[in-house]
Amino acid sequence: MVTVNLNLEIDEKKVAEILKDIARDKMGGWFELPKKYDMGEFAKIKEVAKKIQDESEYLVCIGIGGSYLGHRALIEALRPKSATKIIYAGNSLSRKELDFALEKVGDHDFSVNVISKSGTTLEPAIAFSEFKKKLIEKYGEEAANERIYATTDAKVGALHDEAVANNWVRFVVPDNIGGRYSVLTAVGLLPLAVAGIDVDKLLEGAASAVEEAVLPAAKYAFMRYALGKKNYDTEVFASFEPATRYFNEWLKQLFGESEGKNKQGIFPAAVIYSTDLHSLGQFMQDGRRNLFETIINYPTDELNMKVVQAVKVAHAEGGIPVLDIGVSSYDEKGFGELIYFFELACAVSAKLFGVNPFDQPGVEAYKNELKKLMAEG
Repeated sequence: MVTVNLNLEIDEKKVAEILKDIARDKMGGWFELPKKYDMGEFAKIKEVAKKIQDESEYLVCIGIGGSYLGHRALIEALRPKSATKIIYAGNSLSRKELDFALEKVGDHDFSVNVISKSGTTLEPAIAFSEFKKKLIEKYGEEAANERIYATTDAKVGALHDEAVANNWVRFVVPDNIGGRYSVLTAVGLLPLAVAGIDVDKLLEGAASAVEEAVLPAAKYAFMRYALGKKNYDTEVFASFEPATRYFNEWLKQLFGESEGKNKQGIFPAAVIYSTDLHSLGQFMQDGRRNLFETIINYPTDELNMKVVQAVKVAHAEGGIPVLDIGVSSYDEKGFGELIYFFELACAVSAKLFGVNPFDQPGVEAYKNELKKLMAEG
């Protein structure tokens, strides 16, 4: 189980109130999801994943933010052995990146999993248009439709309507689960299963955390809140495994979008040690003392463990509050536990700061400005 090495008294009554509030929230569907997963949908996910593996060398996953970060994090970290490789597209507006993805697919057999609640988000919409055209050119329209898998709204939206019209296999983005909390839904599970991740063990780990993560997650959330109120306004997530870089990216979205409202919240940053000790190590040791460090302590080799211990001591002596998150195992079960732990800790922390963990009103600001610029030509 995930452990938190903190000697901290927490207000258990306050924790109970927050948990009830989360469970009642219209976007709190992730709260008990690992224990109440729809086994019919789960079986369909594994069946479709097998079909994709049998007929495609590549699965192109098209999505941005919560539609790709969670499953990419686990695929990058666990490096599963599947003959079908995952390619990501639609997570930027870079033409160079899109062309690179198209060139990588080349003339190989491929399928597409387009992941979008609405189907109108600009980045994935552009990428999907290009890959759909490539599918039709390679297989013809009818066969192309059999290689498109849409993860979208159950009832409405541009992508939903197109999927129904073309009889694409569909999976649901739940109405009561936001993107950054969606990795344990079909949003994440289909790509993960295709990539060769043991999704049964992943859900097993998350389900165990539903029961066991409450106290450690609450301790971590209360400590973050206490540090934030003492003007420690930046949290640096530190990992000692390079393959977990995208897990750090998922954490940055999870905490940044959940907490950063009403001029509240702690800014999330991330480093990979020992690499970043040779670039950011000086600042961490002797720079501004407005930050604290959360070490995600994955099971690793003996030399790396010595680096972990050295960093803890040096940074603590340098005046940095250091929090230590212990991960039970570097496998699907361990990451299932860790995902749920951070989802719960983040939601509790946001509630302590007095903000809604599940909306992201500020994200629309740049989109509105971009629409204006595009309308001007």
